[in-house]
Amino acid sequence: MMKKESFRRILIRIFWISLVFTIGFSWVYIRYAVPDRLNLVVNEEEVFHFALPPGVTFESDSEEVVLKNASEIPQGMIRIERPDAVSMYGKNEGSYRVGMKFLGLIRMKDIQVEVVDGSYAIPCGMPVGIYLKSKGVMVIGTGQVTNDTGNVVEPAYGLLKSGDYIQTVDGEDLEDKNDLVDAVSASDGKTLALGIRRDGRRIEVDMTPVLAEDGSYKLGAWVRDDTQGIGTMTYVDMNGNFGALGHGISDSDTGELVDIEGGELYETQILGIEKGQTGKPGVMSGVIYYGKGTKLGEVKENTAEGIYGTVNNHFLDSIKTDAIPVGFRQDTHKGTAYIRSNVSGEVKDYEIEIQKVDYGSIQKNKGLVLRVVDEELLNLTSGIVQGMSGSPIIQDGKLIGAVTHVFINDPTRGYGIFAENMISH
Repeated sequence: MMKKESFRRILIRIFWISLVFTIGFSWVYIRYAVPDRLNLVVNEEEVFHFALPPGVTFESDSEEVVLKNASEIPQGMIRIERPDAVSMYGKNEGSYRVGMKFLGLIRMKDIQVEVVDGSYAIPCGMPVGIYLKSKGVMVIGTGQVTNDTGNVVEPAYGLLKSGDYIQTVDGEDLEDKNDLVDAVSASDGKTLALGIRRDGRRIEVDMTPVLAEDGSYKLGAWVRDDTQGIGTMTYVDMNGNFGALGHGISDSDTGELVDIEGGELYETQILGIEKGQTGKPGVMSGVIYYGKGTKLGEVKENTAEGIYGTVNNHFLDSIKTDAIPVGFRQDTHKGTAYIRSNVSGEVKDYEIEIQKVDYGSIQKNKGLVLRVVDEELLNLTSGIVQGMSGSPIIQDGKLIGAVTHVFINDPTRGYGIFAENMISH
């Protein structure tokens, strides 16, 4: 009897451990397999394909979003028999919530459902020169200074760190790094109160400039106040708002997303293309034409999903293509698609193959895996090169995404972002 009782206890423990493991695994799986946000076109049924475990229940918290089963009967709550296909219908525009439960009991996830009017945008594919002005003077790092007595010191060490933004000196706002240099030079070695923005918090740091051996005063910090480069315009909407790149602009030294107060777009000319090869991404090189007559628009935001702002009439007059519908992630599928690019000197559509669609990717700008198959583009670039980020992806007549990254070990392949992630940033 003792052996049977012991065996029974072991089985019970195994059962509970298995149940906890199953629930935990399902929670993690669902967390990453299903996106936190979905978009529906008002009065149109949308079908989403998710590889979900059995026993998943979807529950709409609002009558405005109707969940449907295979028999097309609207239900407030349904148990999914084939969890790879979930149908939703939005009655009115707005923001609603759909919940997911496991075994009808455990709330696993809330999905924000945005019911919107069908949107249109012009897929561009044109290169633009980008100039960004940081919000304050960005600290790249600290360094050593040889002072007037010949000793090597590092005055900023432990006080400033990479990614800090110096916004004020003794209460005076800084416009650029020249203002910082002037303030340090005029300090005559007196302690300065630096207003710092660090990780979104405002702090104050007291620093005493060091008299260097060349007779100037220094803080021992490397700083930068602007960023510039070449990228690709993804789309312009009907109101002249643009989205570009499909990923944010980060500082080349710190890797941090540049916190900007504004920026501009300018005309650019591509002068050459270095083809990509295994282990070494290719790159487009060119020149940016800065000037009043070559300005194309204003940059207002630098986010993880791209840069955003407005274009001017000069840019709008240069667009030769029409607006097309914006496709949502449920419109995207494996197979043939096209990227629009100006790498040849004129805007063309080049054939690609979408190899993977990750509807629930936690990295918003890596939801698609694509491969270049167009021979003309392969001959020009060997695939995807730096500077092509933002090239719009078109499938079935809809703007469904943009190119964001190239695979280091295979320049013919890369990642893309869903267009809805860019537009709803």
